[in-house]
Amino acid sequence: MTDPLTAEWAPAQVAVMHGLRDWVVGFTELNQHFATWLDLPGSDANALGQITWAAETGAPLSPVRLARRIGLTTGATTVLLNRLEAAGHVHRSRESADRRRVTLRPSAGARERAREFLAFAGAEIAATLRAADPDELDVVIGFLARITAAAAEANQRLGRPGGSRGGRGS
Repeated sequence: MTDPLTAEWAPAQVAVMHGLRDWVVGFTELNQHFATWLDLPGSDANALGQITWAAETGAPLSPVRLARRIGLTTGATTVLLNRLEAAGHVHRSRESADRRRVTLRPSAGARERAREFLAFAGAEIAATLRAADPDELDVVIGFLARITAAAAEANQRLGRPGGSRGGRGS
């Protein structure tokens, strides 16, 4: 197997990896500003952002899917959701024919606060997206779909028994 730390990488490949890392860092910082905007702990704001985005795109999250997205156990996610629900930011509902399935939705007030934040904080990102050439966006969409699928595949492999063998003591 090729050692990814010592393999020869093309300058463009290295630049892409640095760019992706820089986007993650910038996005994480924006999430911290969102937390401050909402006067919430960072983990709560991150969860609320995930719940709001998913609901806005027509694919609301269940508590289990939220837990996977934010990297918490289901128990810790339940505690977090209890806080968000008690503060009036989130509603749990049973919208499916399977009444055991819980759907998470942001409250109207939380949705409005998120929109206010995005209008204020996302101006530069929105301007950049609006100014991009449609062909350029198509290329980026395709690349991001492939790199996201590769990350999902690696995460699935690492989540299987024996998949994360690289820890200490191995």
